This record gives sequence, structure tokens and C-alpha cells, in this order.
Amino acid sequence: MKLLLIVNDETTIYNFRREILRAFHANGYDVTLCIPEGSHTKEIEACGCNIVNIKVQRHGTNPIQDLKFLKTCLKQINANQPDIVLTYTVKPNIYGSIAAQIKRVPYINNITGLGTVLQSDSALARLMLSLQKFAYKRSSCVFFQNESNYKALLDKGVVRKETPVEILPGSGVNLELHFFVPMMPDDGVVKFVIVSRIRKDKGYNEFFDAARAVKEKYPNTEFHVIGWYEEEFYKKRIDDLVNEGVIVYHGKKVQEEVHNIVASCDCSVLPSYHEGMANVLLEAAATGRPVIASRIPGCQETFDEGITGYGCDVKSAESLRVAMEKMVLTPYEKRVEMGRLGRKKMEKEFDRSFVADKYIKYIERIAGRKEK
Repeated sequence: MKLLLIVNDETTIYNFRREILRAFHANGYDVTLCIPEGSHTKEIEACGCNIVNIKVQRHGTNPIQDLKFLKTCLKQINANQPDIVLTYTVKPNIYGSIAAQIKRVPYINNITGLGTVLQSDSALARLMLSLQKFAYKRSSCVFFQNESNYKALLDKGVVRKETPVEILPGSGVNLELHFFVPMMPDDGVVKFVIVSRIRKDKGYNEFFDAARAVKEKYPNTEFHVIGWYEEEFYKKRIDDLVNEGVIVYHGKKVQEEVHNIVASCDCSVLPSYHEGMANVLLEAAATGRPVIASRIPGCQETFDEGITGYGCDVKSAESLRVAMEKMVLTPYEKRVEMGRLGRKKMEKEFDRSFVADKYIKYIERIAGRKEK
């Protein structure tokens, strides 16, 4: 069985799909991964796959570059002669699917979130929806990370009712890498952490406003930020907040480093505007930390209100401030229990092995073979 995976970013694979690659290898599949050049090639290859470096613009709208990417997808299908093509994220989903249609190869799509595509009625947004509609019409299966995303694209006519669909528990969480860590002894300081690319739609404006307000009222709080700049104008604001003593900025970190920082904190926060399934919340809960997150699809599934975390209204710094203050006032023993129950929830609902099993089930079905 030859699989061809087309991906636009190394992070998608390195952080969230290595276990799936290992499962493919263990199942005897010959896997080729088409991916832009990155810094984790050796680690990804060690999962049992061949890597071909390709060029793709993640956010560009240049039609010439997109046509070049389509040509690249066609070239790789010709070169590798896969039995099935798997695509991740918007551009590979579109152009990888079109290439697979042209070459009459079965393909599986993965939708990890809707991004801003449904937030706008611009000509570009309509074009992207039309291209996705064309791409998914012959898909062997479209994997979604939450029911709401599926219904949104179904209502838009992007995905057809007859198209096979599977709802995954997000990307799942690696319970070994994000192992349970007992809460640090109570020192009277409540530490919050946000882990995300630094951009507006991750809720950073709300986070910064709420953090400043809580810090003024409760000086024995800390606010840690882990992430890299996707929107550079935030750099000055973060520098100012660091100088004021409101936040601690850690920059970009690998997963193992993120795990250690999250384990040193009391609560993980993500006031995002939209998510497929928020991996950082799954990872924090697996580590044994309660969470605060927007009450939106892709976040609200990751916690149980008042049991493993607290919700806040999307795009509301005031609602986030209230949730943070609620966590500050939650007794230490209660936060410990919330973290313990969060870990149990991850073990029961979000183990990444569940995700790998779903992929293999559909691959074997498409190939007309019985599952091993």
C-alpha cells in the first residue's frame, strides 16, 4: 500500500501526526510525505516515511504560485504512483485533490479548522469555498475535527451529503509526550499560560487586556506567552507588556519545552475566535492543568465547565477577565482536582491512537481490504 501525504507545513506533521506516521509504518504502508523543507526532517523520517521537499505558499493568493503547486502535486503523483493520497490544510486539500482527480487516484482530505474562510463574504473567500467544493466532491472521505465545522461546510454546499465524512477527536493528544505532572506546590501565585501563534484571531488582544486587569487586581499572578509572531505588529505590544511586568514571553518552543512550561503553570488559556480542535488545550489537560477557553466549537469540547475548566465569551476581554479571576479564586485543591479530571477526559476521549485507528480503517476500506 503506497500512501502520498501532501502538507503545507512541517509543524502539522511534527507536532500532531508523528504517531500516525508510525502507525502507517507499523501497518506495512509505504509512505511518502511531500512537505516544505524544515528543521525536523530526521525526526519525521524516523517515523518510517520518505520525505520530498516541495514549495507551497501557506497564505499567498498568487494564482501563478497556486498553479505551480498544482503542477507539483501532479508531478509527485506521477513519480510515486500512490494507491491513496492524503491531504492536510486548505491548499493541499484543494490542489492535491484536484491533482488526484486528474490522475484518478482515491484521496482523503483533512479539515483542521475553517480559519477565516467563513468570516468574510469577499470575492477571495467565495473563490476559496468554490475551489474546496470542487476538491471535495470526489473525496473518499473528509475528516473533520468537530461537528460544527462539518455542518458549516455542509450548509454552504462545500461538502455534499453523500460524501463520506468522519468526525475525529481533533488531532488527538500524545499521552506519553504530554504526560501527567502533579500540580506544583501552592506558593500563592497563580500562573496562566497561552500557547499559540501570535495573531489576532487567537484572542491575543483579549488576553492582553484581561491579563493587565487581573494583574492590577491580583499582583500574585503571572501570565506566560509561548508562540511566534505571525502578525509582527504584536511585537511592540508584547515588549511593552514584558517591560511593565504584566507578561513573561518565552518565544517559540518545541513541544517538549512547551510541556515543561505548561507543567510549571496552573492554567492554560486560549480565547481563540475559531478552531478545528485546539491541540494546546488537549495537551494542557493531558498534563493535568485546568483550562480557560472560548465557548466555541473546537474549544468547548476540550473541557467540562466547572469540572476541568472555565469558558469565556469569544472576543470578550471582560468575559475572559471574569474567567481568569474565577480561576484565581478557585482553591488550590480544586484546581488540582480539575487538572486530574482533565487528564482522565483526555485518556477517555482524545488519545491520539484513536485518530490513527480511524485513518487505517478508511485506508483499508478504500483499498478494499479487511482491517488488520
